[in-house]
This record gives sequence, structure tokens and C-alpha cells, in this order.
Amino acid sequence: MEHRTISSAVIRRLPRYYRYLGELRESGVKRISSRELSERMKVTASQIRQDLNNFGGFGQQGYGYNVDTLFHEIAAILGIDHEHNVIIIGAGNLGQALVNSGDFAKRGFNIIAIFDNNAELAGKKVGNIKISMISQMADFIKKNNVDIVAITVPRQAANEVAKIAIDAGARGIWNFAHTDISVPEDVVVENVHLSESIMRLSYKLKEKK
Repeated sequence: MEHRTISSAVIRRLPRYYRYLGELRESGVKRISSRELSERMKVTASQIRQDLNNFGGFGQQGYGYNVDTLFHEIAAILGIDHEHNVIIIGAGNLGQALVNSGDFAKRGFNIIAIFDNNAELAGKKVGNIKISMISQMADFIKKNNVDIVAITVPRQAANEVAKIAIDAGARGIWNFAHTDISVPEDVVVENVHLSESIMRLSYKLKEKK
């Protein structure tokens, strides 16, 4: 397929397509039209066709989409057709919640370690994972093919721990700290600023009144 730049809006919708297609598979649905999918997702049928045409289309006129095929195609587009090793930096409430969530493993994101700088937490378990010290993190990353590093530390420490992880070889940063992280060009950052999300919700509530 010819390389093209895909808009961030399309990329944001892909995980939602994946989720709905997963639900359809679990319900035993074999095929679905863009119109039927639009009714479920509250996205126009033309938008669905436009989005999927960025990657080749996948549908057949008069037949629609094969649910199982499209599910696996979107998984490949998102890079979740294989497993990823993930570590968490920060064993606070958010870090522990990420470890204890079962959804990530179902999608191939294996949380294999959690790190903190509080010596009192060393060796304690979150789920089945023992908390290790940040001083051990660089060696762990180098030895365990870590793909993604989730940062849940206070913002003052975020850039420092990100640098340690990147210098050790990490190339994907999932940033929950309330700050922007400076990274080299070959490192990808996905920022999850919860306070900004709730402020956007507040705006939408205000507009409804």
C-alpha cells in the first residue's frame, strides 16, 4: 500500500472500530454493512467508508465487511496483532490501577514490571508483580525488550524518569504525568492528561445548558 499521512482524527477512531468489531465477533456476527455499523457507533456510514479507505477499504459492495477479517486488519494497522511488553513507573494509585486492569493483557499489552523510588514499597506486590526500585529500571529495560513505558509519577519527576527509560532503549512513552515530556525524534509519546479531559467534559456540559 502506498504510504500516506493519516489524520489524527482517523487514528483516534480506529480503536473504537476495533472495540465494536470485537463485540460483534463475540455476538457471532459474521458480516456488517457500513450503515449497520454506523447505527451502532453513531458515526456516519460515509465517515466509516472514508476512514477505512485510507487503508484499502476492506469492504465489498452489496456484501459489507467481514467482521472477523476487518477486526484482524485493524489490529494489524494499530500494531496490536502482536504482544507488547509494558512497564509502569510509579506505584501510586494510578500505577496500581493500570497493573490491576485486565483489559491491557487481553489486547496484548503485557505489564511485566512496576517501579517506584519509595524504598518502603520495594518487594511489595501489585497483583502478581513485585515493585522494584527505579534504580533497577534501566537494566530491566535493556534485558526484557520493553516496548512501552507508562509514566504515572508526579510531574516534577516525569522528564527525569523518561530520560532514564529512553536512554535504556525505550521508544514508546505513555505519559500520565501532568506535564509535557521532551523526547528525541525516534521516541513516540502518547499523553493522557486526565485533568484536561475532564475540562473538555466541563466545556461540553456548559455548551449543553
